[in-house]
Order: sequence, then structure tokens, then C-alpha cells
Amino acid sequence: MYFTLLIVVILTAIALVAVAMGIARAISPRSYNPQKGEAYECGIPTRGKSWMQFKVGYYLFAILFLMFDVETIFLFPWAVVVQDLGIYGLVSVIFFLVVLALGLAYAWKKGALEWK
Repeated sequence: MYFTLLIVVILTAIALVAVAMGIARAISPRSYNPQKGEAYECGIPTRGKSWMQFKVGYYLFAILFLMFDVETIFLFPWAVVVQDLGIYGLVSVIFFLVVLALGLAYAWKKGALEWK
């Protein structure tokens, strides 16, 4: 019973994605120009090499930002229904916050928050 329902949901998802991609391909404008393949940044033609190496600190900082941004996204719906959840909801969110605090402590210990 549930297996057939799962198959129907998966096939429906595949069909909807295929239809959406087909419609987008059919109505999208087409222009084949070699200039489209060139690097573009703020309307200024690039000079020199476009590929440069960045410090790993930028990526770590971005990942930490996303981690706490996602935390906020998950905490907002919880705050809306906190009274309905009872003690189970409180314990669940405390566990969630402890895991995030452990992740922050690990990043802090590894020096990911130090800007050198």
C-alpha cells in the first residue's frame, strides 16, 4: 500500500520536473554568442587571470554563518508552537541547541573564528 503510494509520488515528481524543464526550454530565448562564454564581473572586462586563490577562512566563516542562519530558521516555527509541544518540544530544542553549541565550540577550538 505505502510502496505504491511512494512510487506514485516519485513518478509525479519526476513528471512535474520534466514538464517544467520542457516548458522552460520551449519558451526560453535562444542566442548563441561566443561572448556569453566569457567571464563577466560588474560590466568591467577582466584583466589577468580570473581564477585566484582565496583563504580558507572565508569559506569557514560562510559555513558558520549558514549554520547559525539555519538554526534561526528552525527555531522560529518552534517558538510559534512552543506551548502546544510541551516538555518533549523543549527537550528536543535543547538537544538541537546543544549540538549547535558543540559545533561552535569545535570551530572555536580549531581556530575557524580567528581572522588572520
